Amino acid sequence: MAKTTDYLKSIKELNVSDLTARIKEDEMRLKKLEFAHAISPLENPVSIRGLRRDIARLKTELSKKKLGA
Repeated sequence: MAKTTDYLKSIKELNVSDLTARIKEDEMRLKKLEFAHAISPLENPVSIRGLRRDIARLKTELSKKKLGA
């Protein structure tokens, strides 16, 4: 739980351009993980779910910042 709260605090400090760059980077990493998992099973397939959730958190924070500005 502490890891998630630290991650959320670090996300809130990012500005809009940093958030969009981080989203693009994480989406590329997600595509690579999904492709690798399709070819041969990953050792830890739960990492895909965690990455999807992180991307959702980033997008949520981005929309909050856009609505607030």
